[in-house]
Amino acid sequence: MLKFKSIISRFLAIFFVSTLSVYSQAESTVITIKSDENAPVINKHIYGHFAEHLGRCIYDGFFVGDNSEIPNTNGVRNDIVEALKKLQIPNLRWPGGCFADTYHWKDGIGPLDKRPTIVNTWWGGVTEDNSFGTHDFLNMCELLGAEPYLSGNIGSGSVQEFADWVQYTNFAGTSPMSDLRKENGREKPWNVKYWGMGNEAWGCGGNMTAEYYANEYRKYATFVTDWENTGSVVRIASGASSDDYAWTETLMKNVPAKMLGGLALHHYSVIDWNKKGESVDFTEDQYFGTMSEALKMEELVTKHSAIMDKYDPAKKIDLVVDEWGGWYDVEKGSNPGFLYQQNTMRDAVLAGSTLNIFHNHADRVRMANLAQCVNVLQAVILTKEAKMILTPTYHVMEMYKVHQDAKLIPIKFVSPLYIYNNKSLPALNVSASKDSKGLVHVSMVNVDSKKENKIEIDMNELGVKSITAKVLTSKALQDHNSFENPTKIQPADYKGFEVKKGKLIVTIPPFSVVVVEGK
Repeated sequence: MLKFKSIISRFLAIFFVSTLSVYSQAESTVITIKSDENAPVINKHIYGHFAEHLGRCIYDGFFVGDNSEIPNTNGVRNDIVEALKKLQIPNLRWPGGCFADTYHWKDGIGPLDKRPTIVNTWWGGVTEDNSFGTHDFLNMCELLGAEPYLSGNIGSGSVQEFADWVQYTNFAGTSPMSDLRKENGREKPWNVKYWGMGNEAWGCGGNMTAEYYANEYRKYATFVTDWENTGSVVRIASGASSDDYAWTETLMKNVPAKMLGGLALHHYSVIDWNKKGESVDFTEDQYFGTMSEALKMEELVTKHSAIMDKYDPAKKIDLVVDEWGGWYDVEKGSNPGFLYQQNTMRDAVLAGSTLNIFHNHADRVRMANLAQCVNVLQAVILTKEAKMILTPTYHVMEMYKVHQDAKLIPIKFVSPLYIYNNKSLPALNVSASKDSKGLVHVSMVNVDSKKENKIEIDMNELGVKSITAKVLTSKALQDHNSFENPTKIQPADYKGFEVKKGKLIVTIPPFSVVVVEGK
């Protein structure tokens, strides 16, 4: 009997492997793609970034001071500004993060020699001298052509302090705060639209319950308003951590819709918070785990949106994923509190997949912020003294910028599987849009670490006559750009496609990102 069971087990194993082998050689994955006039527009603000007073993001990142030999404008690195302008960065979130709820904005205005110092207790215990403050950040956003997104202090601040900040930045008339702004050298207001009402109130922002925060939010939102009553201030609530659906339910139930412009969501692709793994020397097991967490964004956005739909069926309130990305162990030899990590093809796949998810939920996800912009976590830019490199994540966002403010084209398909160690994930994720010039763009990611995959799309419905494509790929998942080899990974023209009778067939290499343009 045992021998018979052994034979059966071997037969099933052989059958399973044979089936996978046949499946791996299967026909292309067929994608149904059709324009829909009622489809939402992919809001450009999905492509936002995040700059916290953390490690070398601000100081020795964005800001080197106007006495630096590194070319700068009022202390802000020119090369970083140009790189981010090329991405068409739509918004930038500041000053945190956890730092936001310990930050008192008046410490960062006025003469430098009169600004008090504080200790950044969240990130490395370093002394913050407040040399980079409100004027520096908002003027930098003007250089970038980006909307500022200010996170206000609810955790250790006051309603008056928050309301004063809004008046200082936004009021054009005569008032105590606008007069103070003018004394500090800025005549016209910046008219800041986006305001975060605290950060991670469930954690570093005060360890509040959802019910308590809902009441705090209502109080603060009453006074954080548009001083000229133009309706231009968008208030964004501190939202849930990953799958805390009860937090979203409580806020949507207890905060009047007219007081709520957006609801935040934070999710990092972390396998184990106690052992995150290295950013470069990772295994396929760790890659699979990271991508499992990244692709969970689909479930998170779907379920949080469903709760929001109950209370806001007209979808007037934005879901704002204002912290997302990969989080690994810091680079060896660096300050553990600075969260400095390298950026590999794994991060490119993660970024492309996440953005595809956001696109396909554009009816509710209208703003997002990759964490973080320079030298921290899944950064698009890394610096070392005067040197600067662009990461694989940067290149994905550059390739994908064609989707900004373009109309979503709904798609349907059944993905093949990426199978590893008896576990599986969808191997492919795709999104498509049509811009104001009539150009069609389809962004595709192959998550599979070993196998290429093929996608077949009938382009006749879209009236496309010519096709070009870009690809971001490399020989190994662990490949990255370094200061010694800064262009190892960068987008390239791609010829791995063919058109037959109006059908586009694209071969996507393992762990790669492809963007197709149709005219």
